[in-house]
Amino acid sequence: MSVLAIAVSMAAPTFAQGDQKSSKKSKRKAKEYAVENVLVEGKRIGNHENGALGNKAIIDTPFSITLVDAEDMAKRGAKSVRQIFINDPSFYTPASSNTTDWWGMSIRGLPVRNTFADDLPILLYWGGDFPTEVVDSVSALKGATGFMYGFGSPGGAVSYQLKKPQDTAKTNLDLGVRRNSIVSVQLDTNQVMGDDFSYRLNLAQETGTAYNAAEVNRSVASFAAEKAIGEKFEWFGNVIYEDSNLKHEPFQFYLDGYDFVGSGGKLPRVSYDYDDFNVDNSFYATETLISTTGFKYHINENWQAKYQYGYIRKEHDSNKSFADLHNQQGDYSGNIYNFAGILANYFNQLMLTGELSTGAISHEIVAGIGYQKATSQYGPFYYASTADFAGNLYQEQTFLMGDRPDLTLNPVGNEVRQTYGFLSDTIKLNTQWQLILGARHTYYDKEDVDRNPAVNSGYNTKAITPTVALLYKPVADATLYASYVEGLEPGSTVGTRYANAGENLDAQVSTQYELGGKYQTGKLHLEISVFDIQRTETMDLLQNGLLYLTQDGLTTFKGIELSSAYQFTESLRLGMGFVNLDASIDDVSEANKTLKGNMPANAAKWQGLVNAEYTVAAIDGLSLHGVIRYYGDTYVTNANQLKVPDYTIANAGFSYDFPLWNRNVTLNGNINNIFNKKYWAGGGYGAGNIGEAINASLGLQASW
Repeated sequence: MSVLAIAVSMAAPTFAQGDQKSSKKSKRKAKEYAVENVLVEGKRIGNHENGALGNKAIIDTPFSITLVDAEDMAKRGAKSVRQIFINDPSFYTPASSNTTDWWGMSIRGLPVRNTFADDLPILLYWGGDFPTEVVDSVSALKGATGFMYGFGSPGGAVSYQLKKPQDTAKTNLDLGVRRNSIVSVQLDTNQVMGDDFSYRLNLAQETGTAYNAAEVNRSVASFAAEKAIGEKFEWFGNVIYEDSNLKHEPFQFYLDGYDFVGSGGKLPRVSYDYDDFNVDNSFYATETLISTTGFKYHINENWQAKYQYGYIRKEHDSNKSFADLHNQQGDYSGNIYNFAGILANYFNQLMLTGELSTGAISHEIVAGIGYQKATSQYGPFYYASTADFAGNLYQEQTFLMGDRPDLTLNPVGNEVRQTYGFLSDTIKLNTQWQLILGARHTYYDKEDVDRNPAVNSGYNTKAITPTVALLYKPVADATLYASYVEGLEPGSTVGTRYANAGENLDAQVSTQYELGGKYQTGKLHLEISVFDIQRTETMDLLQNGLLYLTQDGLTTFKGIELSSAYQFTESLRLGMGFVNLDASIDDVSEANKTLKGNMPANAAKWQGLVNAEYTVAAIDGLSLHGVIRYYGDTYVTNANQLKVPDYTIANAGFSYDFPLWNRNVTLNGNINNIFNKKYWAGGGYGAGNIGEAINASLGLQASW
């Protein structure tokens, strides 16, 4: 029997159970999973899991958070993080659809390396989007995340909330097509078996040729289950597997060696003849496994304990093509990057949440302890010291990799352990004033596993990261807040070229101050924030003729961010948003004094958007939507010698709900880059991507 046939047979009970009443367990969970889109739709904000702050409505959090739900992703045909967060002006990635997202994500101009799935850390920055087929919602937490998640980059975090069993039986069947010839199919079925057990099965397949000539072949499967054990215990489990192979995608270009003088600071004309700048036998293949299980214990009406164990494994096999762009004529030299790697994470966490009162003051307590271990092992890297091939943007590249890539793996070469504890208290002074106090203590230990007894590559440090916030609610639908949080990045052991060789540098602490306001009614959604982020950097210090490595470097990111949406009529909703960033490199070493005052690389001064949704009254179930998004120019490097020009793109689409054969059916159609704007997109570490040409998608979903 085929996998799809098995899935259909498991979905069959839906017809018999569609009218079942919700179980006690399901009713208890209904509020927990009520997550709604914030910026795109302008809907009322639902509760959201906020890590060490617990389960709160987003309007009651002292941070800027964007949330996009599965319904909106399906409506807009969003598969990549760039498409998912196109309505968030502060979120940026250069990676277009059906390309490897290679170290490119940023929020408010700062790099983002922190990604999570149901609180489990997942490592995506080597490349690869997370499979949206298994996602209920995606959120972007902006700014320093030391209190929420511990060590990581200070730009923010992207968190995926996975699909879980629901309280009623339901099955969705999705069929999709995308330019040029990508075809996809997905079965998502939720089944309720009695009052104490439910499960959710997802199967998906996507294959074909994309708009950029890349060949896509991707399979996804997930299984989630929950069981009530008596009145107080719940067991939950979730397993996700994805096998993805992306072949002959366009080059990842690097611009840091570009002849900016000879070119007059201008990049070559963009061509969307993608076949001219790819290698036919290049590929980037990944296998992703996520498994998690745990228990919830409902102590009483006010207190709950939760234990969660998780294992995440991502295997990479790369024969990926990169190229250094040389001049305005479009000449380049390229390399094939062969490597294999397995990155694994082990996650253990115990949380206690509850409420108590001290007189007239109430407290919402979240406490937790945890242990994480991350390991990585790699094969022999191949990246030629001289170019494997050369070419020109406007001429077909005929190079083929002649050698079979060596994808064997060495033993584990990196192992990092984190042991932590956190505590937060949301103190409700009265109906209008709230004070949030919290702290996380983390012990970070990098093991010496390099198999070189002559060198101690081990390193450890510890840090306490606090958070303090004051919230004022003049009315129930509005919140004003001021908050302070910190970001943590691992320090290092100083290398032998420095006079302080062998010294362990402490964790690098970045600070963030934010003032903001949130307002939501039936018609208006408004969020505004003013932020000041100071990122600590390592720098060289020359003292008494000796060179020292210190942590005295500083880069500052200040700015203002606004997002709003208003329902002007029953049919028309308009939205807009922008972020204005004033970023500068403030403290540098003597050798880098020419960088002082410069704009950090890959940080745009302005980004903005306008969006709209219109319900067509004459055709029941039909709505139209669109967005115009502006991306500001950015410097390629901190030297500020070459800029990637600004650009504006427009997307548009429709969604049509209608009955068919007694089933609810939705047809979604979208066109990305509708005017086929040709542009360069700057990325991290001097990268630059050719833009995303006009492409269309069509999706049909039937529900029963």
